[in-house]
Parts: sequence; C-alpha cells; structure tokens
Amino acid sequence: MAPKLVLVVVDGMTPAAFERAVGSGRAPALSFLADHGDYRQATSVFPSLTPVCLTSIATGAGPGVHHIPSLVWWSRQERRIVEYGSSFAALRKAGLSHSLLDPIFNMNARHLAPDAVTIYEALEDAGHVAAAVNITCYRGRHRHQTTLPGVSRAAYGPRRFFFYGLFESDRTGAPFVARSRRAGSVDAYAAAVGRWLVTRDGFDFLAFYLSGFDFASHVDGPDSEAANRALEQADAAIGALFEAAGGPDEFLERYAVVLLSDHGQTSVEHVARLQEPFSDLDGQVIVTASNRAGQVYLLPAARVDAAELARRLDGFAAVDVTLRREGEDVVARRGGADGPVEKLEHPDVAWRARSALANPNAGELLVSAAEGWELADLGGRHHAGGGSHGSLVAGDSFAPAVTVGLQTELRRITDVAPAVLGHFGVGVPGSMEALASVR
Repeated sequence: MAPKLVLVVVDGMTPAAFERAVGSGRAPALSFLADHGDYRQATSVFPSLTPVCLTSIATGAGPGVHHIPSLVWWSRQERRIVEYGSSFAALRKAGLSHSLLDPIFNMNARHLAPDAVTIYEALEDAGHVAAAVNITCYRGRHRHQTTLPGVSRAAYGPRRFFFYGLFESDRTGAPFVARSRRAGSVDAYAAAVGRWLVTRDGFDFLAFYLSGFDFASHVDGPDSEAANRALEQADAAIGALFEAAGGPDEFLERYAVVLLSDHGQTSVEHVARLQEPFSDLDGQVIVTASNRAGQVYLLPAARVDAAELARRLDGFAAVDVTLRREGEDVVARRGGADGPVEKLEHPDVAWRARSALANPNAGELLVSAAEGWELADLGGRHHAGGGSHGSLVAGDSFAPAVTVGLQTELRRITDVAPAVLGHFGVGVPGSMEALASVR
C-alpha cells in the first residue's frame, strides 16, 4: 500500500528563496526535504496569480479547463467585476456585498468549472480521506457550515476541511488571529491544525497551504530579509508536522511529500494604470488588472476589436506582451509587432497562453507586465517597492518543486494532482492535463 501523502504549497516561494534558505541552514525542515527528495523547477500557469495557480494545482489543469481566469475579472453572465482580494480598496470598489463572498464561497461553488475534477473529489470518490488547510481551491463532496454566527450558507470541501477559521470540520483548538499576519499568525494557525491532523494520522492526503512568504514578499520584495524571515516561519510550520509524527525521519516513514510553490515573484519599482490607454472607450470595454497581469473585455457595444486594443498598448512601458486569439491562432504582440506566441522566450509560453485564452471567462486581450512594473488594482493599490507576480516572465513563472517518495517529475504545477492520484493508484480524470511523465 502506498504511503499517505502531504502536499505543502508555500505561496510565492521563488527558487532563489528556497535555495537560499536551504543553503543558509535557516530552514531545517526545507533542508531535510531537499536532502531526501528530488528538486526541480516547475512552470506555473498564466496569469501566475494565486487563485489561478492554486486552482490549477488542485484540478491538475490550466485555466482553459477550470475557468478561473485571474485575481480580478469581468463576469459576462452577471455583468459585474469579480474580485478575489487584490486589496481591501479593490474589494470595496468592486462591491463588498459580492467581493466578500467571491473568494470564500463563489470561486468554488460557482466559478470553478463543474467538469474540472479536484484532487479531493477524485481521491474521496475512490475511498480515501482528504484534508485541506487554508488552500483557496477546496471543492469536495462534504458539506461544511461556516463558523461565522448567523451565516447559514455552507461550503463543500474535503472531509477534513479548515479554511482560515471560517470553516473547521473538527475542533482542534488552533487559534486564528488574522490581525498579526505579518508576524506569521496565519501560517501559525495552519501549523496548529496540521499538527493536530498528523498527531491523529487523520487523513490519506493533506493539502497544507502557507501564505506568509507571499505576503512578506509583496511588501518588502522576494529577496528581502523580511521575506527570509517569513520563509523561516513557513519552515517552522512544516517542522510542526515533523514533530507531530515524532521527528522528520518518522514523518517520511508515514508520508510521501510534494513541496512546491504556486508561482514566483519579482521586484517591482514602477506602477501604471492599465485603464489609461482605453479611457475613451467607456461603455465599450472593461479593463481588469492587478499585480502583473491584466485583461481587457469587449462589451457588446464595442466598436473596436482585440487587435485595436493591442495596438493601443504599443509604447506603454508597463506592458511586455499582449495575447489574443485570431481564429485558432494565438497572436502575441510585442514591441509594436504581431507574431506567433511560439516565438516568445517566456517559459512554456505556448501552452500557458493557449490555456489562458481558452478560458471562457478570460478577456479578449490578455496583458503581461514588463519587468519591474505592476498594474494598479481597482482601488489604486500596488506593491511598488516590494514584489509581485502574474506575468509570463521567468521570475514570476518558475516555482521550486521537491518530491519525496514519488516516482515522477513535476514539470508544471498542473502535474501535481495527477501525480498524487497515480501515487494512490487512482485513475486520472480526463479533465486533468498531465504530461506523459506523470501519467
């Protein structure tokens, strides 16, 4: 019988940050896994933004299959902006009544494609017990009532389900104090829940998500001392799992491990508003942007096409490349000239671009930011002076990946779910887009 498995996702952890932490001796848990596993760099999806990336990890598919297009996007069906949490100012601009529900409930219950099978659904349909801690793509078969008083709406997740204290399938005694996130309280909550689960060996598969590094990296940059400290906090959370099993060696006797990030991060110094080049097209387009990616949607009354939208961004310093579809072709525009997407040097660019544009919730024009630039969100917030992600460039796109006890190579973050199912001997659903190496 295959050992149980723990998937650890450290949000925003760059390969450089991982390698630095392992080499410095400041991250003993990460170092232990690196010493006992296989390390490589996997490519993320586009846009390389957390809701898209975590959904891709959980479904084993790109946005063309799972239908989550970005951190902020335009819903053609509801004729409104969906905002998963770029900033509180952006949530207010999009409308708090919807925006507070979108990342907690609607992303999984309504926006995630019904045909995109999650790893929790596939495993529990095969008789295994799945658990998830804090990961935003959580859709499963079990109904869970929120801990919020007076809220009757429920969510469907795996059997053991913990989501920032808002959903808790079991009483663990783990404290949740969101106001001290910079001090690591969110990852500390995850560590307390994870320790409780490992102590009871209460799962076959655990998705264990740590967000603190990404938060610190946004504020101070991915190579900052604050980011290094946040990675130490993540390391301590992983170490708590080891301790609950009796030590790191005992942990690996019980569990196989996949450790990875969902995307990278790069430093940003400049900020721009993507809406500016389209300011005269009121009523014809909707522009959504956040971090280092954006989308432009054509409204029914539009008198322009996607090619004209792309030309309007010629010379706009914040933009590296735009993507659009013309029939079956994907056209990349860069430096004032159109060309085939395959000619771009960005990592795994053809598959990532085609998957992003195949998403029915995507804009007609997709925008990838230039190095050093960020696109302000709806509320005007940005991370200039810190770090960001979302674009096609290598720094945003590569994620460190370590496997321990799995005979597979993870070349994309979408390879994780099919590799885990293969580990348990569970058939890979047709919705998962595994490379041949993990079939």
